Amino acid sequence: MKFLKIFKASIAVVITASCAMSSVQANSVIIPKPPVLNATAYVLMDAASGEILVQKNADKQLPPASMTKMMTSYLATHELALGNLNEQDQVPVSIKAWKMGGSKMFIREGRDVALIDLIKGIIIQSGNDASIAVSEYVAGSEDAFVDLMNKHTQRMGMVNTQFKNATGWPAKGHFSSARDMAILAQAIINDHPEYYSLYKEKYFEFNKIRQPNRNKLLWRDPSVDGLKTGHTDEAGFCLTASAERNGMRLIAVVMGTKSENARATETQKLLTYGFRYFETHRLYQAGDSIKTLPVWFGEETQFDVGIANDLFITIARGAKEQLEIETLTNEFIEAPLNTGDSQGTLTIRLNDKVLAERSLVVLTDVTESGFFSRLWDGIKLFFIKLFGGEG
Repeated sequence: MKFLKIFKASIAVVITASCAMSSVQANSVIIPKPPVLNATAYVLMDAASGEILVQKNADKQLPPASMTKMMTSYLATHELALGNLNEQDQVPVSIKAWKMGGSKMFIREGRDVALIDLIKGIIIQSGNDASIAVSEYVAGSEDAFVDLMNKHTQRMGMVNTQFKNATGWPAKGHFSSARDMAILAQAIINDHPEYYSLYKEKYFEFNKIRQPNRNKLLWRDPSVDGLKTGHTDEAGFCLTASAERNGMRLIAVVMGTKSENARATETQKLLTYGFRYFETHRLYQAGDSIKTLPVWFGEETQFDVGIANDLFITIARGAKEQLEIETLTNEFIEAPLNTGDSQGTLTIRLNDKVLAERSLVVLTDVTESGFFSRLWDGIKLFFIKLFGGEG
């Protein structure tokens, strides 16, 4: 493939600062080693970019305990968003749901409960009984619901997760990983933001029983607004938490700590480190014109290219001015062009490391011009190529 000259964006350090200045800037960005947590596994992820900032045993398969319920609540809100269910649907409570042990919402067999109340019972009260009731209502049975859960893990790219139930109740072959829990939290936050506010609720009362959210960070840190705790003897004390400060959102997952207080304290260490030393930038928005290119044989003589989805990057604080942005695009582009066609690549680098690479796509259709216009373009293009021009 032939390419046009590399285009460097105005923020690229190679064209905005001397070599000496670049060296000073690079040396000024200093980040300490991340904290070492007293936990079996942990991950710190930026919610927008998906960048993993800190990790230990991120892909180790471990019991997720009640953090499993994040998938249960995700599927319930997903069905609501699709219009397949309604918040005020009256969900029957089966004997199985009513008898379920562990943490409970205290629903009663034979009664109907509004779906939205059951979802709150799952998220805030960690109700095993509510999880069973929702799973049966959504899919007909818990087994069918579990199959749905695992299909969504595949769709999300949760490669180290296998669910055996909707609650996180100990079961052979029921496992997940810190990275996968972060991916699931990211989906909850980004896919259905209209329901994410439920995860920051500190209390929920049902059947005259008021229970607190088990996420202690909701009381300790005002920037924390989710997500879910988990605990069994095998799993230890686990927590998936998210916080937002100054427009930057982080997700922290800690698995296998020794106590309820420890999981909150260790998670707080990750969040503090991430917000202190990193920042996230949206460099480009989907549909924005990044470059205008010439086109041959078209009704128009030029067209715009951009990217299909917003581009976020997470980097060390103060490093933005050191970013290098380049575009490589096809040299002789001919109509017709369809929206979404790839016509090159966008690459983001920092200190020679590629941070992101995206296809540059056509933003609007370009139709073919009439016969005589195409004939004239053909003659011009012939001589341009013959004498090595760039068009």
